[in-house]
Amino acid sequence: MRQRSPGLPIKKLHKLLYYAQGHHLAVFGLPLFHESVSAWDMGPVVGSLWYEERQGHPPGDARKLDEAALNTVGYVLSRYGRLTGQDLENLSHAEEPWRLADRQRTPGQSVRIERAWLSEFFSSESDEDDIVLDAVDVHSWLAGARERSARPARRDDLHSLRARIVGD
Repeated sequence: MRQRSPGLPIKKLHKLLYYAQGHHLAVFGLPLFHESVSAWDMGPVVGSLWYEERQGHPPGDARKLDEAALNTVGYVLSRYGRLTGQDLENLSHAEEPWRLADRQRTPGQSVRIERAWLSEFFSSESDEDDIVLDAVDVHSWLAGARERSARPARRDDLHSLRARIVGD
C-alpha cells in the first residue's frame, strides 16, 4: 500500500489493511496476510505490524504479492484511499466486524477481529456495489454542485461516508 500511496499515514494504513483483508477474504476465501487484525480504541489495527514498525523494522516486500493480492490492494486504495484515517476509523467503528470485537474488549485493550466476521460482512457488502448509473441520474446529482461546494464544510456522518465511497 505504501508503494502505491507514498506518505500513507500509519492510522490510515491500518484501516486500509482491515478493508483489504475483508475484501480479499470475501472475494477469494483466503486471507491477504496472515497477521491478525484487532479492534483497538482507534479502530482496526494489525498489531504485529504496528509493533514491528515502532521497533524500526521495515515492512514486507510487495513483490511477493500475487496478482489477486495486488488487485485487492488497488481496489481498496481506489475505493477508500480518498478518505482520511479519521474517516476510516468512523466508518469501521460502525461496521459489524469491529463492533463484534469491540463488545468483548475494555478501553485500552485489543480483541482480534475474526476472519469469519470479515468474510461474512464484506461478502454481504459486495451485493450493494452493483449500482447502475444513467446520464439523467448523474446530471441530477451534479445540479447545483458549484453552489454546494461554496458552502461551509460539515462533519460527515456514517451515511455520508458510505455515500462518498459508493458514489465516487
